[in-house]
Amino acid sequence: MKKFFLIVSTIITTLNLNAQMITESNSSVINNKEMEADLVVCGGGLSGVCAAVSAARHGTKVILVQDRPVLGGNASSEMRMGIVGVKNDDSQETGILEEMQLRNFYYNPLQRYTLWDDVIYSTVISEKNIKLLLNTSVQDVEMNGENIAAVKCWNSNAYTKYTIRGKMFIDCTGDGILRLSGAKYRWGRETKTEFNESYVDITNADAKTMGNSILLQLRKTNEDHPFKAPEWAYHFTENDFNYSNAKSTIPGVKFNYKWPFPKNNNFWWIEFGGNINTIFDANDIQYELKRIAYGVWEYMKNHPDGRCKNYDLDWIGSLPGKRENVRYVGPHILTQDDVTSGGHFDDVVAYGGWTLDNHDPEAFHKKGIISVEFVAPKLYGIPFDCLYSVNVPNLMFAGRDISTSHMAFSSTRVMATCALLGQAAGTAASIALEKNITPAQLRKNHIRTLQATLEDDDILLPHRWRQPSALTQSAQIADSLKVLRNGIDRRWENEDNGIWVKPNEESIVYTWKKPVELNGARIIFDSDLKTRSKRMRKLEATTELAEFPKMMAKAFKIEARVGGKWQTVYTESENYLRLRKVAFNTVKADALRIIVTSTWGAPQAHIFALDAL
Repeated sequence: MKKFFLIVSTIITTLNLNAQMITESNSSVINNKEMEADLVVCGGGLSGVCAAVSAARHGTKVILVQDRPVLGGNASSEMRMGIVGVKNDDSQETGILEEMQLRNFYYNPLQRYTLWDDVIYSTVISEKNIKLLLNTSVQDVEMNGENIAAVKCWNSNAYTKYTIRGKMFIDCTGDGILRLSGAKYRWGRETKTEFNESYVDITNADAKTMGNSILLQLRKTNEDHPFKAPEWAYHFTENDFNYSNAKSTIPGVKFNYKWPFPKNNNFWWIEFGGNINTIFDANDIQYELKRIAYGVWEYMKNHPDGRCKNYDLDWIGSLPGKRENVRYVGPHILTQDDVTSGGHFDDVVAYGGWTLDNHDPEAFHKKGIISVEFVAPKLYGIPFDCLYSVNVPNLMFAGRDISTSHMAFSSTRVMATCALLGQAAGTAASIALEKNITPAQLRKNHIRTLQATLEDDDILLPHRWRQPSALTQSAQIADSLKVLRNGIDRRWENEDNGIWVKPNEESIVYTWKKPVELNGARIIFDSDLKTRSKRMRKLEATTELAEFPKMMAKAFKIEARVGGKWQTVYTESENYLRLRKVAFNTVKADALRIIVTSTWGAPQAHIFALDAL
């Protein structure tokens, strides 16, 4: 309350300084404002949020520009698309994405979408190095030779024109608005022969893409309520859904169809726009999707088989979620073979694991197969060379506009993968800015620093493992604890890679032959990566509380042995995060231990890593 009062007092004081009445003769209608930061991130979806937060946490001053009133992009309450990524439990995405999902479990156990928006918002505004501009769209760029010098933006709510200067820029808009810089890009589908991609089924390159989608969210009820679609909606009949639903007979290939049934349905197939321009024709696409969506629900709700008797339409989207348009060109263009072979790159900084899920541009208006999925490895590496421009030295990108072929894009485009790409780009930007170098120079001379930093921030990188801290490696530990310093911070290929401890009865102890200086610890708790329910539900208005991972430590303390006596150097009573980096006053100690004092419900806590810092 005191903090709020101080803010209000400041506003009132400012207003009182302008005692003169405002009229057309002494004021302007449009406010012009100049801002500056080390890094400017354009786009506030999951990739942009993770880019901004990761850079800010590594000491970079960031301005995050988002053209909507909320953060989250396709995952927000405005669009409500499901967050998907790798399909394998072992390789589930962690880092900032997992942090936000756990925060959502803690603050939003009923998983309301509007509260999920504010969980993402809280993650951003909690960072003192980020200045967030909502409702602000990029309109132009100002160049200084080959480099971007500033972006020109417009905020329609505040009637403000911004000129935002920066040293580095990351485009996480998906639509690639920073192409205004002259950055090279692609839009459309390559031929089978350009990258020798066997899954491509066209012989001539074109500008067609996957379409946009508007989603429905249903509510289970105990009553049957009538529904009638607006006159301008489509009114579908059985004939519109009368086609073969044959399954693929090809190993590793799945056919997808429209599926007008309520159970476990996220309605991704209400899709349109791939045959036109998903940016320039956005208004027409929105109208067409509304017509389809209302028609689909009317058809389902009033179907004579009663399939939706106990369902109501709780929410229908207005803002379509976009799948595809722009792909920037980086030093490497990720291809189908890169994905299917596992992505063994020396400069790996992120990974994917979604199928190569290629949607037909005809989308909803095609009878029969509207999407074909080709199996992908449980994870494949994505290189840093896909995240920066070949011709604009200070431009990076993350999300669905990275450097890929159309076919590889069909896998990399999903949001959990985009979040990892954002964290990689933001971390890279912070290192490049600190060293006053370009992304290309970082790739050449400092890629190991970037990879080690990402791993320290709980990002799995394929085909390599994290190196524990030097103090951790030099410590003497019981044989049963050595698994904690193997660098594998998760279950992997049927190996546990962790330690179970009973609260208040067992501890994890590191000792050294001589006292060492300690000032912190890095801990990875088990957040139950196989629990997909951390991602938002398809049905709204549930009364079922989300269940927090029971084996996570809720309360713990860290003690150091100084002069033969144990002293508590850090305590936590309400932990809800998987990765904890804790700092304490420097002590010279010959031992360090962690004691879990309570869990979220299990008789034992499960810990994957403890690093002494």
